[in-house]
Amino acid sequence: MVTGSCYLLEACGKRIIIDCGLRQGRDDNDYPNDILSFDPRTIDAVVVTHAHIDHSGRIPLLKARGFSGSIYATRLTGELLQIMLRDSAFIQQSEAKYENRKGKRAGKVPVEPLYTIEDVNEALKDLISMNYGEKQTIFNGIVLSFTDAGHLLGSASAELLLTEDGISKKIVFSGDIGNLNQPIVRDPQLIPSADYVVMESTYGDEDHKPVESYTETLAELIDDTFRGGGNVIIPSFAVGRTQELLYFIREIKERGLVKSFPDFPVYVDSPLANEATRIYSGNLDGYVDTDAEEILRGGGEMFSFAGLRLSMTTDDSKALNEDSTPKIIISASGMCEAGRIRHHLKHNLWRPECTIIFVGYQAEGTLGRLLTDGIKKVKLFGEQINVAARIVKLNGMSAHADRSGLIRWISAYNPRPANVFVVHGEAEVSEGFTDLLNSMGIKAHTPYMDEVYDLAADRIIQEGTPPMPSGTAAARSATIYEKLLAAGKTLLKVIEQNKGGSNRDLRSFTEQIQALIDKWER
Repeated sequence: MVTGSCYLLEACGKRIIIDCGLRQGRDDNDYPNDILSFDPRTIDAVVVTHAHIDHSGRIPLLKARGFSGSIYATRLTGELLQIMLRDSAFIQQSEAKYENRKGKRAGKVPVEPLYTIEDVNEALKDLISMNYGEKQTIFNGIVLSFTDAGHLLGSASAELLLTEDGISKKIVFSGDIGNLNQPIVRDPQLIPSADYVVMESTYGDEDHKPVESYTETLAELIDDTFRGGGNVIIPSFAVGRTQELLYFIREIKERGLVKSFPDFPVYVDSPLANEATRIYSGNLDGYVDTDAEEILRGGGEMFSFAGLRLSMTTDDSKALNEDSTPKIIISASGMCEAGRIRHHLKHNLWRPECTIIFVGYQAEGTLGRLLTDGIKKVKLFGEQINVAARIVKLNGMSAHADRSGLIRWISAYNPRPANVFVVHGEAEVSEGFTDLLNSMGIKAHTPYMDEVYDLAADRIIQEGTPPMPSGTAAARSATIYEKLLAAGKTLLKVIEQNKGGSNRDLRSFTEQIQALIDKWER
């Protein structure tokens, strides 16, 4: 799916997870994050392509449920995981605390957080950092290396060379493939060969609209908003996109492109984004493009300028909405699903003089997607809010390759892979991109949740379950029934995983299941 990346590779007697991310939006509704379709105790290693939470956010859950192997990532991915997973754990614990405070009054059973800070700390002890291009034998017959994917500092495609019974095959997991000509990060590095490729397809159905200059486009939007006395609100991913925005705004300030209010203040209202900016200002040798290298060599600051202010506390955040001075507020989360951005939307969406600028992908089912699709009213904190602000989506600023970029990346393989598995996209997009690759003579296939593919035999040995289309009442009903069936299958797996548990726990589990049967049996 487009969030919650997680793949299981079995080779040479080992089981390796490539990415283990949190699901967001519709993906979270269809497949809750606390459900794993494998036993973490049987996993020998985890490989992380990059630090974004939809690729890494369930790694502490693996640890909490018995995973004891090593976690492999690039050096900067490892540094970013230190802050991102702790921030995620804080959110999990805070949300559980909030739900339990409400639930106690309603007599509900207490809920547990998905994982805790302690689980994160334990998982990070197993982190092994690697450099781009470094080859490491992680098990007999399995050699891992990383190639720069150009999506985020430290992002990588994972290359695994597998040797069984004297036969060697290479499989590449693309991770998220970056857009061309982004600031700070390098363009995606091309990989010349692979037998199999697992490839993302987020924008496999469209090319980004060309933007002559991100700097000028952003400056024009800011200038126009400030002339009307409004605020510019930018929902932004804390890691990667926020730093790119600061890079652009620094240039806007240096060139004096905002005439109506040259000394405008910029607030980064996200403790996580502020921590990430600190890492982006550290040792970046081997990770940044030539323009960024020149700035750093000259002793310059990529993300610092007059008027930049960092909001750390909740009180700092609240004060922004009590101040009438026109300003830019950059706040997480990028899809508006949680965090301080929802408060800023509540205070600015109803104001026609304000502008909300979206600068990243908005998954189906998220508040960000609803706003970019043109919804007229939204509910925030129990209050109906009229959407009167200008909503702008800057697709050209995407950190994901578009259709042409994806074709450029896969076309570099010579000879062509034996099979390309098209993943990480909304169903119709992945299927369409698969059809495009096949029409180009590149054998491709769209797998679905829980599909199992035998690479040696080159065939599917367990069919996956395609997601149901949304929109119609019949589809919604079918989707709910599919969820029920999926939950039943997962329950069987959970039962199998509890083999060997204490009699007391098994008895309690049995009684709970029997109570459900008694209630629903017809």
